[in-house]
Amino acid sequence: MSAASLIPDLFRTEYRKIVAVLCYHFGFEHIEIAEDIVSDTFLAATESWGYNGLPENPNAWLYTVAKNKAKNHLKRSLLFTQKLAPEIRYQAHDTEPSDIDLSSKNIEDSQLAMIFAVCHPSISRESQVALALNLLCGFGIQEIANAFLTEREAIYKRISRAKEKLKEEKIRIGQPTRAEIHERLEPVLKTLYLVFSEGYYSSGTQTDAVHANIRKSLCAEAIRLNYFLVQNDLTNTPATNALLALMSFHASRLEARISENGEAILYEDQDETLWNRELIDQGIYFLRKAAAGTIVTRYHLEAGIAYWHTIKEDSQDKWENILDLYNQLLVLEYSPIAALNRTFALAKARGKATAIVEAEKLSLTSNHLYYALLGNLYTGVNNYKAKLNYEKALELAVSAADKVTIQRNMDAL
Repeated sequence: MSAASLIPDLFRTEYRKIVAVLCYHFGFEHIEIAEDIVSDTFLAATESWGYNGLPENPNAWLYTVAKNKAKNHLKRSLLFTQKLAPEIRYQAHDTEPSDIDLSSKNIEDSQLAMIFAVCHPSISRESQVALALNLLCGFGIQEIANAFLTEREAIYKRISRAKEKLKEEKIRIGQPTRAEIHERLEPVLKTLYLVFSEGYYSSGTQTDAVHANIRKSLCAEAIRLNYFLVQNDLTNTPATNALLALMSFHASRLEARISENGEAILYEDQDETLWNRELIDQGIYFLRKAAAGTIVTRYHLEAGIAYWHTIKEDSQDKWENILDLYNQLLVLEYSPIAALNRTFALAKARGKATAIVEAEKLSLTSNHLYYALLGNLYTGVNNYKAKLNYEKALELAVSAADKVTIQRNMDAL
């Protein structure tokens, strides 16, 4: 493999690790220094590897250079000698700054500390998601902007404001205590849930391979961080396992949801052979682990719904179970989209006539999915009304993929 092809992959996987360790070492108030050191390290790799060829162990090379750059910065920094030394365990009688520990264990500790620091309640949820993608997942500003269909400048400001807020609040980057985990685990899980959802349910207008890969990467990063939490005794809770089960079930159908042309493929039309059986089995494993205890969260219920969707057979038992889970979810935490999805399950379990009555009560007149569902429910019952609803759905839809799907359903009437 050439340096040009390897460095982007290493940047995605190693940048976040080294930044986490340096932030853990320096504190959030010096986060820009940490990011500059890591960026300089990758710049050095680009120059050195392009000229001398790949080193025997590229990861170790990066870690060594990053450590040396961090030490050199500390040595020449007046700020270090006057203010930082006591805070980062600098020995006054020693001429060397404290070592930068890039062992696997310290990387894991640093990333756990960063997850809880980034999800501090002092910053907004949207900023938590953007900062998590940037610092914990290694996404660049432009990639995040593409994922959220937002201008680069807006994402840059969002991340900058979040960093400044963490500095102002003097947020500590350290191993979370049991009390902090109890207080902050739910925001952490919510952030991971939103990162995954942005990838899985992206409403973007882009359907090209680049943006499809970004969306898949969002899902993969959310799963990676969630898996990291279940590996830690303090954060390995039923809710954490339930969320990982949910992500696993949904991710198992990623390859079957979009056609080669970038068009959305509805659940009933998906090729079951493209479903990832390994991820389904992983989901079942974590769903069973989530059953410990007596607390049922939205993640438990959504994971249960997602599990039944990994069984393609259209049985009464399947849809009755899904309907029951949606009923519990709406009682626990109501959302219009969950209510809309429940109506589809109701149609499958009790028939279209019953579902139409319930669907029209929702009156989600600004949502194209509402009209698309009504179009589906009226198909075969009253095709004229089906066409009218599909036309409204087409008018409101933003995504090119959604428009193609809606038009295809209209043409089939």
